[in-house]
Amino acid sequence: MSKEGTERRFTTILAADVVGYSRLTAADEAGTLAQLKAHRKELIEPKTAEYHGRVVKLMDDGILMVFGSVVDAVNFAVHVQRAMAERNAKVPEDRRITYRMGMNIGDIIVEGDDIYGDGVNIAARLEGLAERGDAASQTDFGTRDGRRATVPESGGTPSERAAKESGLREGAADKAVI
Repeated sequence: MSKEGTERRFTTILAADVVGYSRLTAADEAGTLAQLKAHRKELIEPKTAEYHGRVVKLMDDGILMVFGSVVDAVNFAVHVQRAMAERNAKVPEDRRITYRMGMNIGDIIVEGDDIYGDGVNIAARLEGLAERGDAASQTDFGTRDGRRATVPESGGTPSERAAKESGLREGAADKAVI
């Protein structure tokens, strides 16, 4: 930790926001906010705890989170997206709250309860590339020392295995200049 009370940390960052939130609030601000709060309380908060994450900040319809494990972040994203699809099944299409998410593993600056840096910016950019109900991540999650985290019996990194098993779309970063 530096003299100014900041520290650097290598972590997994997840940025999420609601697709079409402005349209939803224009149609029914109170109802949309009530629905958003219910999703956070009943789904996001319990899954965050289950997968050892931390909500850094809520920004209206956006959420910025950190996870100590890539696998936990991927599993969080997969389970939340699947649960949201189930929760939205009987909701009219024009009233559905649907998230898109972006994940990045990288270095961040921690200042108090907030985080900053390229790791956060890249996660936010990946979130912008994700489609409705999807999550975008880096193509290659590796270990802190630059080695790939492979597991011989399944092959690939833990995030690649989790993504393949869950149907999570990886590689969106390949399609964008970041």
